[in-house]
Amino acid sequence: MYSYSNQALEINVTAKDTAGTVKQIQEVIGGTIEERWGEFTLIVNNLNAHGSIRFITFDWGVSLLEYDIIFHKEVVLIMDASEYNPIHFAYCLTGFCGHRFGYQKEIHTLEKFQSVIITSRDGGYNYGYFPKEEKLEINVIQIARKKYLKKKLNNVSQLNEKLYQVFMDEDHEKAFAYFGTYNLRLADKISALRKIKQKGMIRILQIEGMVYQILSMHIQQHDRAMKKEVLPTTLLRRELTIIRRLAKKIINNVSKDYSLEQLSEESGLSQAKLQEGFKVLYTRTVTEYIRHVRLEVARDLIRSTDMNISEVVYSIGFSSRSYFSKIFKEKYNISPNDFKNSVERPVEQIMAS
Repeated sequence: MYSYSNQALEINVTAKDTAGTVKQIQEVIGGTIEERWGEFTLIVNNLNAHGSIRFITFDWGVSLLEYDIIFHKEVVLIMDASEYNPIHFAYCLTGFCGHRFGYQKEIHTLEKFQSVIITSRDGGYNYGYFPKEEKLEINVIQIARKKYLKKKLNNVSQLNEKLYQVFMDEDHEKAFAYFGTYNLRLADKISALRKIKQKGMIRILQIEGMVYQILSMHIQQHDRAMKKEVLPTTLLRRELTIIRRLAKKIINNVSKDYSLEQLSEESGLSQAKLQEGFKVLYTRTVTEYIRHVRLEVARDLIRSTDMNISEVVYSIGFSSRSYFSKIFKEKYNISPNDFKNSVERPVEQIMAS
């Protein structure tokens, strides 16, 4: 359970939207707000904090709020839910924070890698607690229900009963809190969101697309939890983090000759724990994951380079072209040669015209 001192810096939030929320945070901790293509970033470097808080508001009732900051004092956000009371889909990529409703005494911790869904009732308060001298990377997707439900494509009827009731509670009569299990797939997706390099309209469109994906992953996790389909695991969060790091290493160097024994020795985890961890995080065994990553890289190389199939096979660590062709066709329902020809054909047609 999270605790805080009486010397914590309090920030009262009475704003009616995300932009106003960040503005009121700025009034207390300082810093400057910069804007580019509808993406706003509060940049702070003073005795109160170092880092940034960015937000983007989309026209479908959804906003993205991301903390990438170290507070030099404990901070308490006191948010008046009678003014702005969205559904918060929160995820701590780095660090941790706390939350309680105004009618509660106990502070609940939002831990690293945990999926959390929270909304208050009308007239209530949300209290957010942020530790000092702790690196925080927190992703929050906020949904303003009335505006969100007006968009025809946002069909909430397919949600499970509990989330459906939360979305349809347009008058904000009930509070809701779901603290899920660890979800490292969300960590990978949110990390990819933070690494988008494009600029201008393309950047905003890519961010919006990823926000949809992250939101759907939160909802899917809650749905699995309600159906009791969450995969049980005996692994600790530290061990899951090690496995995620191994998976990234495999992606970054697919041609290396990996073995379960070597990965076990490198990670300090037993082969059984490695297999369990990859099944939990990626729904694949270690061998299946390595093969999946290699095939994904191969497809990208065929699509985007002039390498021939033999060169692609060699570059991803396979020695048999026939085996590669067999598993490529099994996965994508097309042979590597036919896939390469389908990519090249439009270019040839353009050259001939």
